[in-house]
Formats: sequence, C-alpha cells, structure tokens
Amino acid sequence: MKSLNKITTIIAVTIFAVSSIALTKYVANEWTIDKAHSAINFEVTHFFTPVNGQFNNYESTINFDPENLDESMIDVKIMVNSVDTKNERRDGHLKTDDFFNAEKWPHISFKSNSIEQTGENEYVANGTLTIKDVSKEISLPFELLGIMDNPMEEGTMVAGITASTVIDRTEYTVGTGDWASDAVIGDEVTIDLNLELNADK
Repeated sequence: MKSLNKITTIIAVTIFAVSSIALTKYVANEWTIDKAHSAINFEVTHFFTPVNGQFNNYESTINFDPENLDESMIDVKIMVNSVDTKNERRDGHLKTDDFFNAEKWPHISFKSNSIEQTGENEYVANGTLTIKDVSKEISLPFELLGIMDNPMEEGTMVAGITASTVIDRTEYTVGTGDWASDAVIGDEVTIDLNLELNADK
C-alpha cells in the first residue's frame, strides 16, 4: 500500500511539473508601451501635399512572443480626442461629426485574432479595426526590430516594433458631406506605428 501511495504521489508531482512547464512555455510575454519613445502617426494628402498627424493618448494590451504566436495578441484603443496635427483649428474640426465624431465614438480600436510570421523578424497581425461604427478585418504588417535585456532597468526586457498600413477613410465614413471623397483630402490614409515595449523577464 505504501508503495502504491508513493507511486501515486510521484505521478501527481510529475503531472504538476509538466503542466507548469507547459504553462510557462505557452504564456506569451505581456508588454507595455513606453509612450515617451513611441508614436502612432498618420498621413493624408491635402490637395497634393502630405499632411501628418498623430494620436497622443492610447491604451494597449500586447502579449507577444516570437516563439509562441498562438498565444500572442494585440489589443489597442486610441483616444480620438488626442488627435494632434499641430493645428488647433484642424484638430477641432477632425473631432466633429464631419470626420471622427469624437463625442459619439471616442475610440479607435484594433484587436488581433491571429499573428503569423511572414519572414525574418516580419509578422502580420490579422484582426478587426473599428473606426466610428464601422468594423473591418485588416492585416497589419509589422517588423520586430529587436528584443534585449533592458540595461536601464534590471529584470526587464525592451523590444522595438514598427508597423505600417494604408486604409481608405471613406470606408469608415471619416469625412462626410462636403468632406467625403473629393479632390481636397485624399481617400488613402497611411498609419505608422513606432513602438518601444517593456516587459518583465
């Protein structure tokens, strides 16, 4: 009986150990964005000239491990009221119902449903982009610039990611009435993300 109990205990400990190892292996690192060294930028043409802007306030949940893409995910929420084109009058206009209608739809969001590797340090996050009341499936290509121990803070890691995609603003009804598709403002908007990320080791 003692031998049986001993064997049962060994089996139980072994199962627990294997489960712990598996759990550790399949939990992707949780990263936070260092906003002081990051930016969410956009560019659209006005007549012929590119005009740049950015969103200064955003929240995110980023779980990413190049060795564990199945458990990796990206969830970003951008505050529309933080739009900044270095022109106060234009920023105010962008927040109205002519464009984003920030009072009714205060957030832009992207949530991935899968992440796949497409090349060396190159990935694509497939997911849903929601602007105003329109949600569309998009693919967001991004490059992992590197991961290393953070020399500025013991016990943490730092990573860099850059991403870029192009969307058609008219598909999300950004620009209505006189500001719908016309010769003044381009339909295509380029979105660029430059993110510095931090995580505990």
